[in-house]
Amino acid sequence: MSIEFGWWKKTPEEGKFQISAVVHGGNIEWTRHQGHHTSWLPHEPDDEDRERLVYEAQKRVPRRLITQKQFDEIKRLSENTGPGKIVGRRITGLGPSYN
Repeated sequence: MSIEFGWWKKTPEEGKFQISAVVHGGNIEWTRHQGHHTSWLPHEPDDEDRERLVYEAQKRVPRRLITQKQFDEIKRLSENTGPGKIVGRRITGLGPSYN
């Protein structure tokens, strides 16, 4: 199950843009866009974005929209760097081998 978080951010250099963080399968995919008719682009999150993700997730726990276990995973994944998709992927060794 994927969990999507989104918010708007405004900077003097880039103006106002929307950030989306999708958590799915041990990954966080960070994307952004700057208007309704623009494409979603990969986003390199800064510390403020990571704190905002944890804040948004923390608000959903008491309302039972996500579990405490999911929140702990989001908090752990938000400490990783990079724009996402393969950030924080866990290798379990239980899947097929692609040698």
